[in-house]
Amino acid sequence: MEIERVGVVGAGTMGNGIAHIFARSGHHVMLCDVEQRFLDRALETIGKNLDREVTKNKITANDKAAALKRIAPVLERSKLAGCEFVVEAATEKFEIKAEIFRDLDRICRPEVVLASNTSSISITKLAALTKRPERVIGMHFFNPVPVMKLVEVIRGLATSNETFQTVHDLALKLEKTPVEVNDAPGFVSNRVLMPLLNEAMYTVMEGVATPEAVDEVFKLGMAHPIGPLALADFIGLDVCLDIMRVLQDGLGDPKYRPCPLLIKMVDGGWLGRKSGRGFYKY
Repeated sequence: MEIERVGVVGAGTMGNGIAHIFARSGHHVMLCDVEQRFLDRALETIGKNLDREVTKNKITANDKAAALKRIAPVLERSKLAGCEFVVEAATEKFEIKAEIFRDLDRICRPEVVLASNTSSISITKLAALTKRPERVIGMHFFNPVPVMKLVEVIRGLATSNETFQTVHDLALKLEKTPVEVNDAPGFVSNRVLMPLLNEAMYTVMEGVATPEAVDEVFKLGMAHPIGPLALADFIGLDVCLDIMRVLQDGLGDPKYRPCPLLIKMVDGGWLGRKSGRGFYKY
């Protein structure tokens, strides 16, 4: 099936980035969220990011205008019924994603592939909520989506080879690099990354070093472009906590226990860059 119209559910950081790259590559995008203000903010962000690409001569001003015209903001999920492919990019909580997948399964034609941008939640569990488990797959983009090349393509237990190939080829058309991963808590990226960030948080909590010192060690000693605590702030400390809890629940190993300092900071509303305060002030 030729994919021309793409639905994106969730207009936050990841959703607007996904809508951006699909529209830039020539697809018509229906960007769906629950409130108009989220859609307005997403379109503003996409416009600014496209402007940045124009400034860097990656696209022309005409390319930018054409891409924006291909994005239709919608509040009703029912309008996604005409799409040939849908990506869910909602918050990293199973209950929220489960409700969305049940609804999309009802709305979309049986042959439509439903993908999740989840960074840690089981594709198999999401697929089991639908009548098309063979057409459910993980398509985990990385932030910032227009810049980062990697896409983890995650097979659920029932995901068909045809579905995998469709998403693999689609990622290539978006000028991304798809990497095949099997379904497991955190997949590869966050199963390895999040415990690193979590352990960095422990070193701060235990007084081993300041956040600045921890990050400097990784930038100068391991050639990381950004330190683990600055990266955690960039990702969102609430997102880090959600993923650590998925790892802890899914793998049952105490080494995945979220750092108490992380829990305290999230409880206090210190979520990183998006709240203006995390391990650093913004």
